[in-house]
Amino acid sequence: MTATLSPQAKIVIIGAGPTGLGAAMRLRELGHQHFIVLEAAPFAGGLAHSFVDEAGFTWDIGGHVMFSHYEYYDRLFERYMREDFTLNNRESWVRMLDRWVPYPFQNNIRYLPKQAAYECLRGLIRAQSAGRAANSTNFGEFIDAVFGEGIARHFMRPYNFKVWAYPPERMNKQWIGERVAVLDTDRALRNVVLELDDFGWGPNNQFKFPLKGGTGEFYRRMADDLGDSIRYGARVTAIDADRRMVRFVDQTGADEEIPYDALISAMPLDVLCREVLCGTVPTTLRSRAAELLHSSGHMVGVGLRRPCPSTKCWMYFPEANCPFYRVTYLSNYSPFMTPDQSGDNREYYSLLCETSSSPDKPVDQGSIVEDTISGLENAGLLNPGERQDIVSLWHHHVEYSYPTPSVERDGILADVIPWLEARAIYSRGRFGMWKYEVANTDHTLMQGVEVVNRLLLGEPEVTIGIVYRTTDDGREAAMHERPAVAGSGEKRSKAEIKVLKGSSVPVGPSR
Repeated sequence: MTATLSPQAKIVIIGAGPTGLGAAMRLRELGHQHFIVLEAAPFAGGLAHSFVDEAGFTWDIGGHVMFSHYEYYDRLFERYMREDFTLNNRESWVRMLDRWVPYPFQNNIRYLPKQAAYECLRGLIRAQSAGRAANSTNFGEFIDAVFGEGIARHFMRPYNFKVWAYPPERMNKQWIGERVAVLDTDRALRNVVLELDDFGWGPNNQFKFPLKGGTGEFYRRMADDLGDSIRYGARVTAIDADRRMVRFVDQTGADEEIPYDALISAMPLDVLCREVLCGTVPTTLRSRAAELLHSSGHMVGVGLRRPCPSTKCWMYFPEANCPFYRVTYLSNYSPFMTPDQSGDNREYYSLLCETSSSPDKPVDQGSIVEDTISGLENAGLLNPGERQDIVSLWHHHVEYSYPTPSVERDGILADVIPWLEARAIYSRGRFGMWKYEVANTDHTLMQGVEVVNRLLLGEPEVTIGIVYRTTDDGREAAMHERPAVAGSGEKRSKAEIKVLKGSSVPVGPSR
């Protein structure tokens, strides 16, 4: 792969979320001056932005934690956050059958009532004795073949429907990687018989979090450093793929049009192809992109004036007695997430609750706040009488929350991505590439960095897990390979992490 752009090339970046900020930062590091970031919102960060409500509570758009697969990302975090962060020990749990089970559930079924634990073990042994995992064609079949009827019925199926808002049969199994802890019968029997705890799985046993300002503080500082390179309130209305022009409405309502030699887009891929692209665009391309599935999200923040009753970080909820799939004690991440800015965090605490929705799982937006409070009571997170201690309620709806790794997704990307790139449009990021397995904030920031390295330095991208090959008929096809840094459960030494060449980000103090 060779570099394709000259130092004078005009690069337009759509979106000032992690992907757009990563791309812009890398362009500036490499001395490329001819670029602009167009952001429709009046702020940076995208889904990683943080809000402060009128009562003084800080809320993230979902339960973000900061851990990284990349040395580059770590150096960037150290550069901008310096010592302004906390280092927290992960404490995550599953709430079901009126008890707390350490995460991951499937590794700790000894905490269940005896009948439920027996059903889970029996189903696991039967499933793995049958050996059907390799023949599973979707995520639903994978759940049944790997975990068996008991774990599937008690946890895996209800929880994953609450998260994804689609039946697992509509999802592929390629996204799973290390995001789903797979259990063998020997380990399950050992944990139950010997009463062993098994909750150290995953890379984020410790995680960083900005001391003040929530997750968004990191991205706000990056954006501030980029200054006038970002134009806020710039809503892209059309991208002419033939003329290589971007049309947008600025914050005054005026229409503008600017040319590009390369366009890096983090807008949802289906929106880009269906609503924004113009020029000679095949109808089949629009229809293929429109087949991509996604879920929406309702974030409900509940701020209480009383000392925090728990040291937990986040909790998972598979049962139907509450609408949310995850709740985070956000005030446990930093003592400055509540109105008490003294740093001791003794007077207030906050709960961030996440509920998914889709056409297959509708949610009543008018009642979701009350449903959330009732769910907190049903799940034992709010005790009788605690309603009177609620001093803040925050609700934020996100139309694009999770890119669904549907059965059809990889085939759609194989058609759409090469067509766009042949016209100098590089769709990247959580919804730009639509690959949930590489959609953590560190992944998405690095997608922006890596596509710039590809365009200016000729380096291959490693995070997106796509390679391009010419088929027998001469058509360029996107082939999907497992990204080297996919998932959230891979631990690797520094020697195994790709160190990006030419980086000018200084290494800050180690911690």
